[in-house]
Amino acid sequence: MRTLYLLAGACAFMLAAPVAADPLLDGDAEAGESKSTACAACHGPDGNSTNPEWPNLAGQHARYTFQQLKAYKDGTRSDPVMMGQVQALDEQDMKDLAVFYAMQTPGVGSADPELAEAGKKLYRGGNLSSGVTACIACHGPRGEGIPTANYPMVSGQHAQYTIAQLRKYRDGERTTDRASMMRDIAARMTDEEIRAVAEYIQGLH
Repeated sequence: MRTLYLLAGACAFMLAAPVAADPLLDGDAEAGESKSTACAACHGPDGNSTNPEWPNLAGQHARYTFQQLKAYKDGTRSDPVMMGQVQALDEQDMKDLAVFYAMQTPGVGSADPELAEAGKKLYRGGNLSSGVTACIACHGPRGEGIPTANYPMVSGQHAQYTIAQLRKYRDGERTTDRASMMRDIAARMTDEEIRAVAEYIQGLH
């Protein structure tokens, strides 16, 4: 229980902190667009993926996208396709791509209304009995995240992709979260809770 309140308090503090300029603004969106041709096959030409297995990138904070690309390249985050795609990218390429996608307009998703209602309660209030922290604490009421804290935007993300990532955090397969925050939260979530919150996030905007 103490961990639950500490996590919520830390995230709430970050929500109240002033938003600083993103240091990745030295990326070139025009150059990023020209470099995104290979990415478009999975993520769409504007970062809105049509396959629910692959994440939407449109509107995602540049710093977050940049750091995930670096994680794929150094092996901190594992995915056979992505690890192959990033090997030819240097740091400037990653910055350019990150800024390009950050400037794209995210699409609006829809959610299963029955599952989304349960997901809404979990997203906004967590689960005190099991110690699941409310997602709103770090990702905000509209799922916009906190760029200065590197908490990603989640609104409109494909439910199938979100489910897969939460399960990877829960199983310890994904370790790119700061101070194991997502692993600690996901470890307390049931499959039903994961599906419900993923559906709610998909329709969040």
